[in-house]
Amino acid sequence: MKEKLEDYALNKSMKSNSDTIKVGIVGCGTMGQELTILVSKSGIDVVFIEVSEEHVKHSFEQIGMQIDDIISHWGMTAGDKRAILSRIVGSTDYKKLSDCTIVIEAINTKKWVPNQPTRKEVFRNIEKVVAPDALLVSNASTIVISDLASELKRPCRAVGVHFIAPAITTRVIEVNKCHNTNKESSEALHRFIRAIGKETININGTPGNISTRLIVPMINEACELLMEGVSTVAEIDKTMQMGYGMQRGPFTMADRIGLDKLTKWMEGLYNEYGDPKYKTSPIIKRMVRMGMLGSKSNNGFYQYVNGKKLEKNGSIFDLGN
Repeated sequence: MKEKLEDYALNKSMKSNSDTIKVGIVGCGTMGQELTILVSKSGIDVVFIEVSEEHVKHSFEQIGMQIDDIISHWGMTAGDKRAILSRIVGSTDYKKLSDCTIVIEAINTKKWVPNQPTRKEVFRNIEKVVAPDALLVSNASTIVISDLASELKRPCRAVGVHFIAPAITTRVIEVNKCHNTNKESSEALHRFIRAIGKETININGTPGNISTRLIVPMINEACELLMEGVSTVAEIDKTMQMGYGMQRGPFTMADRIGLDKLTKWMEGLYNEYGDPKYKTSPIIKRMVRMGMLGSKSNNGFYQYVNGKKLEKNGSIFDLGN
């Protein structure tokens, strides 16, 4: 069991990370919580910022539940949980980020909007309180990082990243530099990625990175097959899993991502590229309007009962019933 704990960065060698790296996270929703756990269990101190004390409390509750789930599946101990939580501070005050060397924007916007005004405001608020050499990172996958960098007095320290969910276990992180990201910022980010036990995938200044631009057309095409009556949700998923070795089929993946989040990705990519392959499928639009958001709402392309995925019967037109 000791080897497994060390694999998840709960060993003594990682504790030294807190001497050189301190991470701030603005926005502690589902992804922010995953990032907080990922960073803290790597021996690094974390400060997360939320909009209210109520949200701070809720985030801590959700973080505790996620760690309990890790304990039940991976054999970690209550002592490990205490160590992780001891490195986490939650606040509503941006000034708490003042000594962070890296700050990650991970806010959860309800829908995709042009120009990203909320994220730009977050970047400006961060820059007001952090050191001149602190790295500013956005985890938004379908924006142009240079748009956010333009809000900074020192745009050379802005970088886009994409932590692919689930961030705790996924081995790679996509890194998307803007045209004026300097060498020092790139090197600092790569050191951080190594410190949390991940590998870097380098991207050259494109919204959507690699993963999102490949996933979106595949899910849209799967929806086309479904609406044409070519086959069922389960059979289409099985084809891609058993035929091509994918861990999850397109519909299972869509449910796991969340259809509301997927819609934001699609809107962002379609706005940027104007290519119909990124345009949101009508069935996804309809499901989002009906609150069928995937596994998080226990209802999407599949139904979810006590965490177990169940196939739906009948026509796709009955998905919402």
